Amino acid sequence: MELSTSDHDRERAGLTYVYPVVSRRARGVSVGINLNTNNACNWRCVYCQVPGLVRGKAPAVDLDLLARELDGFLAEVTGAGWMEAHVPEGMRQLHDVAFSGNGEPTSSPQFPAAVDLVVDVLERHGLDGDVQLLLITNGSLAHLEPVQSGLRRMARARGEVWFKLDGASDAVLLRVNDCHTGIDRQRRNLATTARLCPTWVQTLVLDFDGPTLDEGARQAYCELLRSVLDEGAPLEGVLLYGLARPSHQPEAPRLAALPREWMEAFAAQVRASTGLPVEVSA
Repeated sequence: MELSTSDHDRERAGLTYVYPVVSRRARGVSVGINLNTNNACNWRCVYCQVPGLVRGKAPAVDLDLLARELDGFLAEVTGAGWMEAHVPEGMRQLHDVAFSGNGEPTSSPQFPAAVDLVVDVLERHGLDGDVQLLLITNGSLAHLEPVQSGLRRMARARGEVWFKLDGASDAVLLRVNDCHTGIDRQRRNLATTARLCPTWVQTLVLDFDGPTLDEGARQAYCELLRSVLDEGAPLEGVLLYGLARPSHQPEAPRLAALPREWMEAFAAQVRASTGLPVEVSA
């Protein structure tokens, strides 16, 4: 099992819920928690690399099995020789345990219980102070109380959220994320999430018959972030990233990565407009 930033196969470890990846944004090993074992998501992003993606929510989760898998895998990852055998040099550190996987993790009714479980396992391994607890989410369900309960528990464990925001209009969300969440709700959910748990905005930009954000859309994006900050909702910064792995969606032949220069120019615009730090992963 040789890990790389270009292959995030969820079945690589042969487990049901737990899988390792090398994350270019985390600059190390991320242990993923896949609650969406049915490949179901309430969005369908055109760049999604999940094969066989379907609309829906996470199925029932076997929490006992999840606990056993995470407990055993963390013991393996932190054991002698594992990093050297499976991880490229320069990436050989355990950075985080992340709720991510093959769909929207907060669509699971057991999301709050799963957060409690992961926190307990990290504490049992003595990793709670060293390994980041992450939620990578499209944010569309953050208005629901069970999701907010999970976010509060993450905050108590010094976790953080990476909240998807690929644009600042209904048109961009529909075109890029194939969702009907609507930008007003997405903005409110971003503000809610940021108040409950430290939150980074994660934004993917790509060439989809031209850049997904034109000049006007980039300006609207900056204005949306400023409006969230102006109402007192703290944001940690922006994770701006590009297309790195093949999409498994019908639009795949029309997608391409944008030049690094384009992304750096947009990052500079966001920094100047909002004062937020922006990390670029081309």
